Amino acid sequence: MRSRVVAGFVGATLAAAAALVLWYWSRPVERPPDRLVLAPAGFAALPGWRDDDHAAALAAFRRSCRRLAELADERSLGAGGIAGRIRDWRAPCDAALAVPEGGDDDAARRYFETWFVPFAVANNDRREGLFTGYFEPELRGSRRRAPPFTIPLYRRPDDLVTVDLGRFRDDLRGRRIAGRVAGGRLEPYPPRRAIEAGTLAGRGLELLWVDDPIGAFFLHIQGSGRVRLEDGSIVRVGYAGHNGRPYFAIGRALVERGALKRDEVSMQSIRAWLEAHPDEAAEVMALNPSYVFFRELDGEGPIGALGVALTPGRSLAVDRAFLPLGAPMWLDLTLPAGDGSGGERPFRRLVVAQDSGGAIRGPVRGDVFLGAGPEAAAVAGRMRQTGRYWLLLPKDVAARRLAAN
Repeated sequence: MRSRVVAGFVGATLAAAAALVLWYWSRPVERPPDRLVLAPAGFAALPGWRDDDHAAALAAFRRSCRRLAELADERSLGAGGIAGRIRDWRAPCDAALAVPEGGDDDAARRYFETWFVPFAVANNDRREGLFTGYFEPELRGSRRRAPPFTIPLYRRPDDLVTVDLGRFRDDLRGRRIAGRVAGGRLEPYPPRRAIEAGTLAGRGLELLWVDDPIGAFFLHIQGSGRVRLEDGSIVRVGYAGHNGRPYFAIGRALVERGALKRDEVSMQSIRAWLEAHPDEAAEVMALNPSYVFFRELDGEGPIGALGVALTPGRSLAVDRAFLPLGAPMWLDLTLPAGDGSGGERPFRRLVVAQDSGGAIRGPVRGDVFLGAGPEAAAVAGRMRQTGRYWLLLPKDVAARRLAAN
């Protein structure tokens, strides 16, 4: 009798222990809040450093320098001034502009090694993060509304107010909200669903008209693009603001519905589903409440958040709440094959943080600008890579940072 009691007790104990283990491993993992961590490194630690085309990176960085030259000396660069102040970048930028142009890669590499110190970037203790790609799409359009051109691309409304929260609290640096003032209070701006239903119609905000609602949706996600008019001419449009609503990835909703498998999600697969389900497409796209307004661009483009023309393969969008716009960064990741074969190739190169985006959140998160054309679209649409990067800081800034630690 006693042995049965003991056996029953042991069995119950083991069952409880098993249940406890199952609960432990199945419970949601609680991650700590995002926190930028920088660790000094040498250039020898950067995978593939000596194999890059540093002259191409220097050409992109010069664009940053020309923009930084317009800013006040005491302005801090990056959240909490992690990259010092604008004055700390004067000498490195003067030196960058003094390097002879013409593609001397050795001179460009020596320039970066002379003026900067690399710092490995982590989110708490996590070095790796998500990297995506974006491109400049092309749509067909017209300057007047006439079938088939019935989908408007709107200019920025004059009642849209954008608020830089970092001007009010240091811990909100890099964060912005948008809305409109009503009764002396800032209220949320209408979401995509309301705007597409016509809430902005009749205000003369139509910049251009296009013939493809799905193409227009993806243009909003990319933030800039080209519109080919009926006479064959090209109008380049760029980001002019957005309604302040959070970005929602509709691929997630399609996975939850069972319409796509998680490992199948790409721009191409999402677009194919939307085109194959025209009766449901508008409702699914409306799940993303974020809506972008455009302006016509003259000259080079597209223009990133730093205010300079982006360079294909050399401009990176980052979360400006953590990382400084204008700074060089070393990437270590891969690019997917554009043909959908599942192949990958190394992508190790020096880029410049010159843009930001609503879906780019966290200390280790990047979006690589890949340019225009079918190949750029094919790669960007499939790009969801795990990678890492290093932030290059001017030596004087790095010295102060190391002394403080």
